[in-house]
Amino acid sequence: MIHGKSGEELNTPSNADHRAWLRLDASQQLKFFQQSLTSDGRFASLNWDGTHQTGTTQELHTTTRMVHSYALGKAFGHLGSDDVIDAGMAALWNWHRDREHGGYAWSVDRTSIIDGQKLAYGHVFVLLAAASAKKADHPDADRLISDISSVLDRHFWDEDHGRFREEFGADWTPLSNYRGMNANMHGAEALLTAFEATGNEQYLERAGRILDYFTANIAPKNGWRIPEHYTEDWRVDPDYAGNPMFRPAGTTPGHSFEFGRLLIQHWDLVDRPETDALYRARQLIDQALSDAWLNEGGFCYTLDLIGDVAIKDRYWWPVTEAIGALSVCLNVVPADTDETWYTRLWDFAQTNFVDSDRGGWFPELSEKGKPVDGQFPGKPDIYHALQADLIALTGASSRLFTEVENMRSAKV
Repeated sequence: MIHGKSGEELNTPSNADHRAWLRLDASQQLKFFQQSLTSDGRFASLNWDGTHQTGTTQELHTTTRMVHSYALGKAFGHLGSDDVIDAGMAALWNWHRDREHGGYAWSVDRTSIIDGQKLAYGHVFVLLAAASAKKADHPDADRLISDISSVLDRHFWDEDHGRFREEFGADWTPLSNYRGMNANMHGAEALLTAFEATGNEQYLERAGRILDYFTANIAPKNGWRIPEHYTEDWRVDPDYAGNPMFRPAGTTPGHSFEFGRLLIQHWDLVDRPETDALYRARQLIDQALSDAWLNEGGFCYTLDLIGDVAIKDRYWWPVTEAIGALSVCLNVVPADTDETWYTRLWDFAQTNFVDSDRGGWFPELSEKGKPVDGQFPGKPDIYHALQADLIALTGASSRLFTEVENMRSAKV
């Protein structure tokens, strides 16, 4: 953690040394993950030291998040961002895009589709990538926005419920009746970014319907926690447990932080109406802070449906999402404890997750508090931690790309 000469804590939102450190960490992350770009245009998974992992395929959420993150990197002024955006956009159109059936395959290599499943989770990230590429002035962004929007309309969007369906086979045969919160939450994120990029009100309206359902309907009935899993008619499915990375049982406090921030983003984009949106956002964020912070530091991964710790594993991304949520709250709807939490989270992140020597963040801690290869081999992702740096620097409640560009221009 950063201390002044007398030992005082400096990880506060306005402290100049802390802000300089945030810029440095963002730059180091962008440099580190740029190593994943191979000479043939793929994105390799990275070990802790930045070397390439072997035997891995390129997955849709990785490709799309790299485009989004380096579009933010371009706004931040990182040299080389265009190369990563170009590679990601080419991979989406030429490799992930299913020319026979339409839509985007989950995993690919340069010559073939490895896993052709059509997942809402992956497809909403295609929309996020396309919208972010448009903010970065990529020439193929409009083409990708048009295609992915058509796919989402035709296959995933359920107008009657105002939410996304979940999963199909490669030929669009339904795989299950499962409905999920996670894909819809990231769907709201993508729709809000698409509205910011295009001005198309339909994106904003659909994001609002998703957010209202989970934060005004589901969360108040469940102690301001949001269950992850649902049946086809959108009843909470308390017994469902799937992929431990993407579909753990119960509730995930990190997603409450994301929902709270996205709710504020939507409220800001619809001109800050007199509604209870800020109240809901605070309830979600404050409940997750109360529920999930562990005595040894860090957030547990999941809770059961009554709020008890279920999976105690400590990952980097809930910390980053709490930082982002608190950074926005401090500018829009502050609470007395927000700055204390902000400092606590950055102190913990710098001590435990940030790899200041090589760049990037370690994704997981052992029970003894040491970085460990467990659920996440290597360093899997720049998306969460880069956004933590940039949202903390700007406090942006919406239009993060614009705020990052303005910050760079003003050199603040």
